[in-house]
Amino acid sequence: MSQYNAGQIEKKWQQAWEQADTFKAVRSDDKPKYYVLEMFPYPSGRIHMGHVRNYTMGDVIARYKISTGHNVLHPMGWDAFGMPAENAAMEIGGHPKTWTYDNIAVMRDQMKPLGLSIDWSREFATCDPEYYGQQQALFIDMLDAGLIYRKNAVVNWDPVDMTVLANEQVIDGKGWRSGAEVERRELTQWFFKISDYSEELLDAIDTLDNWPSKVKLMQANWIGKSRGLQFAFSVIDGPDGHDRVEVYTTRPDTLMGASFVGISPDHPMAKHLEKDNADIAAFCAECRKIGTSEEALEKAEKLGFDTGLRVRHPFDTAWELPIYIANFILMDYGTGAIFGCPAHDQRDLDFARKYDLPVVSTYAPAVADNHVMPEDGGAAYVPPKLEKVHYVKGFAGDEMQTGDQGIDTAIAFCEANGVGQGVTKFRLRDWGLSRQRYWGCPIPVIHCNNCGVVAEKKENLPVQLPDDVSFDIPGNPLDRHATWRDTDCPSCGKPAKRETDTMDTFVDSSWYFARFTAPDAATPTNMADADYWMNVDQYIGGVEHAILHLLYSRFFARAMHITEHLPKKAIEPFNALFTQGMVTHETYSTAHPDSNDRRVWHLPEDVIRSDDGPKLANGTPVEIGPVIKMSKSKKNVVDPVNIISTYGADTARWFVLSDSPPERDVEWTASGAEAAAKHLSRVWRIASDIAQNDAAGSGDDDLRRAMHKAIFDVTQGIESFGFNASIAKLYAFTNTLQKSKAGSAAKREAAKTLAQLMSPMTPHLSEEIWTMLGGEGLIANTPWPVADEAMLVDDKITLPIQINGKRKSEITVTKDLSKDEVEKLALQDKAVVRALDGGQPKKMIVVPGRIINVVV
Repeated sequence: MSQYNAGQIEKKWQQAWEQADTFKAVRSDDKPKYYVLEMFPYPSGRIHMGHVRNYTMGDVIARYKISTGHNVLHPMGWDAFGMPAENAAMEIGGHPKTWTYDNIAVMRDQMKPLGLSIDWSREFATCDPEYYGQQQALFIDMLDAGLIYRKNAVVNWDPVDMTVLANEQVIDGKGWRSGAEVERRELTQWFFKISDYSEELLDAIDTLDNWPSKVKLMQANWIGKSRGLQFAFSVIDGPDGHDRVEVYTTRPDTLMGASFVGISPDHPMAKHLEKDNADIAAFCAECRKIGTSEEALEKAEKLGFDTGLRVRHPFDTAWELPIYIANFILMDYGTGAIFGCPAHDQRDLDFARKYDLPVVSTYAPAVADNHVMPEDGGAAYVPPKLEKVHYVKGFAGDEMQTGDQGIDTAIAFCEANGVGQGVTKFRLRDWGLSRQRYWGCPIPVIHCNNCGVVAEKKENLPVQLPDDVSFDIPGNPLDRHATWRDTDCPSCGKPAKRETDTMDTFVDSSWYFARFTAPDAATPTNMADADYWMNVDQYIGGVEHAILHLLYSRFFARAMHITEHLPKKAIEPFNALFTQGMVTHETYSTAHPDSNDRRVWHLPEDVIRSDDGPKLANGTPVEIGPVIKMSKSKKNVVDPVNIISTYGADTARWFVLSDSPPERDVEWTASGAEAAAKHLSRVWRIASDIAQNDAAGSGDDDLRRAMHKAIFDVTQGIESFGFNASIAKLYAFTNTLQKSKAGSAAKREAAKTLAQLMSPMTPHLSEEIWTMLGGEGLIANTPWPVADEAMLVDDKITLPIQINGKRKSEITVTKDLSKDEVEKLALQDKAVVRALDGGQPKKMIVVPGRIINVVV
């Protein structure tokens, strides 16, 4: 072949791998196992460059581990349930099932040309009845184990999609897909008891040695352990059954600065009051239009309603505080009630100023004299926890204490005086899993008037979704599907109704890693397979999943151990975690014809570069915008399918790995892709020339030394996720090989080693070169080269030559060469000969091992 033909060669080797079952994972006691997994994709219909980068990283690790003698499991599946499929069905008039499986087929066909070392025999989608039927079995086992319960709860309700949303699906108070204003509603929901494991999940973070520190911190903050005081204010002439307001506070040291009590619109007292007060009812209804996420509450204007009720301060019965219903308090945090200390909390201070409430400092800040106190119009003062302050109104007398000390002193004082007790609480709330939608895993329970809530019998699983549904009416079509909904009670046989809520899609992705160990098992897992393959040795995915997906998976692994579906060693399922950066691209836009404030975005392939600037085909000038994450909305996307068809998969793989450390963003540029393609063609030509050349030569030891140094450096790079560093070493080794004067045998050995070192990144090109140079079998199965430590010790050094103080040349000499011999070699250097012009140097200074100075 006169030139490298990526399309032809890549197809050939993909077929060879498939025919040989090269990547099929089979249990074996003869090799150490290695399980590498990338977070599985949602079948949106097309792969993007983020997919290419993510799965190429995992593929490098998988191929490397195969070469180092490991039995590798590298599976693929699809996170296939969710609202996008329902929305598509409503928009185009199709069915979510058809839309989803069509997209899976398209994306599979787009991914396979990347040459990923995936065991496709283990592929599944979470919408496969075989998968979600086992998820239903897990639900029943967890229900029996007391890990799941049902209760009324305030939730985020999307009035357009007509379903519950997780807090993270509420953006600026609106549904993430519909854009509708989210409301709070009280619904009967199913919950996982994840909060029971708050302490365990928090403590175990310290054992996750191979997780990014930022992810561990995010998880710890989300679990949110805190120590505080729980106590009660007594209500003056309160309504029946509401003579106390329980409060939990993490800052009891500020109790002497309290100026109001705030309760949630969903607090029992607020609900009691709104029954007979239309103004309170209207205010609470307005509050419930805000979502339940902290972000939504933080951004909303702080509003309150004075109930007219008062409480007594626990340390001064003459000190009365008003009770406000406040829109920024959630019932599910703490007790659903707070006391406000405006001087030392900015939110409370804003609220107090809005409603003309007192502002009283409890301690004097140890700051400059020009500090404006909150009482005098300054900002709220919150001292660092380790900074000592003087408590003007508090429990420490005249003693200076840090914030942490002050909290402990306040708790001890309150306990000693019968005002509440110190308690530890967690921010983590139980996981609400109910969703009012069709395209999800049905919750396998039945509601019977005679027996109550009854789990479906396992022999009747899966409870399959009916296909004959329509989306012409808003809401969950399962509620309207009488033949599916109406059934007989599994316990008493009387008429009953199925649960029409389906499971949160986070459930689907919280155990898929375990199912991959035995995807055809008749139970959720096969314990022998799970014991062999678990844990996931290397997990790879975006940092956007750092909290919920990973936290829920950690909980699920514990729940699966309790229900005897995973061994104890798997309760922390991911031994190592890597969060990759994004693929970015500059943006292109033109002025919007109807608005000066809006832009029209254009695809990169629609922009023509010219000497007088970028333009569209019609000549309209294009403005180049910032480099940001590739997104459909800004149209700064590059289609991987086009890249593969133009340059080949190896070029796409090489570029996304070479341009940036994998944890950082990588900017895709056309010039970068072209440069990568040219380099791979160059490697091909070098190998082709070596294959055809039998000439003798010199410098074999130098080339072998460079080869072993490359083996060492590339191996270190792969093992430390420094793929870009490995590729930099491969560039250097390629240059050395091309310039080498070594004989054909040494060059052939070096070129074959180069192919091996490149094979995790460019598997197709490497297989072709390996075969061309006489390598036996598939390079994918060839043992990884091992560096000879003796060859890593370099007995030569390079000395720079300065002439009259300016560096002009350099020579390479053995380390033990004498000073006189070094001078002789320096005088033979072309730059020195030219400078001397037949004369002798005035002075020559040799600093051993460092530099040569020649004065002419």
